[in-house]
Amino acid sequence: MGKWLFKQEDIEALLLGMTTYGTGGGGNPASGRDLLEAGFEKGREFMMIDPADVEDDAFICSGGIMGSVKDLKDENDQVTYSREHSAEMLVKAVQTMEEAKGRKVDYLIPFEVGGSNTPVIMLAASMLGIPTIDGDGVGRAAPETQMTSWIGHGVSLTPMPLVAKDGNRIIVMDGNEPTYADEVGRFIVVKGGGSGANAHYAMSGKTMKETSILNIISKALTLGKIQKEGLDKGENKINEVREFLGAKTLFVGKVLKEEGVNKGGFYLTELDVEGTGEFAGKKAQVVLKNETMVIYVEGKVRCIFPDYTYMLNPATGESIQTADIKEGMEIEFAGAPCAERLAETLDTEVAKKAFGGYRYGHPEISYIPFNELQD
Repeated sequence: MGKWLFKQEDIEALLLGMTTYGTGGGGNPASGRDLLEAGFEKGREFMMIDPADVEDDAFICSGGIMGSVKDLKDENDQVTYSREHSAEMLVKAVQTMEEAKGRKVDYLIPFEVGGSNTPVIMLAASMLGIPTIDGDGVGRAAPETQMTSWIGHGVSLTPMPLVAKDGNRIIVMDGNEPTYADEVGRFIVVKGGGSGANAHYAMSGKTMKETSILNIISKALTLGKIQKEGLDKGENKINEVREFLGAKTLFVGKVLKEEGVNKGGFYLTELDVEGTGEFAGKKAQVVLKNETMVIYVEGKVRCIFPDYTYMLNPATGESIQTADIKEGMEIEFAGAPCAERLAETLDTEVAKKAFGGYRYGHPEISYIPFNELQD
């Protein structure tokens, strides 16, 4: 596929698809739209590149925005900063990585797929005059920086420069635990105005190709085009969306209770859901930490992070974000195995620490692959 220019007319489709893969998080798509539109208005080019075409000796890093999905959603309504402010923070973080490593970054690759965390990488890369790699480190959105395929394959999270919204800047040079850099970053974010940008996972092109989730951005764009066609024509595309995702319906119901709280740079949520249709008379509970973590149906675990629990509007096939969930809302929860390259790391000790249930308040939960949890 080589290099290709992302087109302005594809913004809506990209946001729809990336928000779906975001599994509730990955940033507010309204912010992502504003970032991309602001870039196009300034004449910026969004150059993308297929991972296979990246040179083995290229210098690459990842990055993104840190903060609670609730805080990040609320920020979209504020006009204190320029429309490109989050990308400007990220550019500073990448430039700090260049200072730390003594080398110019050749490409950026998103940490995760999401409604604003992918666009902000695309805009930052455009500002730096370099391409964005069509891939990421998770194949979905994840709440913490160490939750990647990269870390399980031995790529170091550190050094991790971070620039907070208030302008404070630090570099986490190393940590004895894989969670350390993210925990330090969350402290800086909370103290620095609720959000910040970080750069991390410096690697070569060869390592990127061997450890990343490849071509996930173009997959999200293809998915989004299906969803957008349904919205434009007034057609419910949920069956096509589920088929594209390779997902299985786990539960459909109305939210009885939504208890969410901003804590430590995250939006922590638990849902009680009452079944509708074929699930009438049944109950489900869902744990979210920015993104979906665990779903129980009738007290039985059906899907565990980092496997996908998609939250879909059963009337349209659009995704639903954690920050938008309201009591009385009907949601289809559809599950699928995580990306194969991520799955192959989950038995490693570093991944057990990086992804463990204790990271979202359920230390009793150990990862069990999706297919082993199905009837």
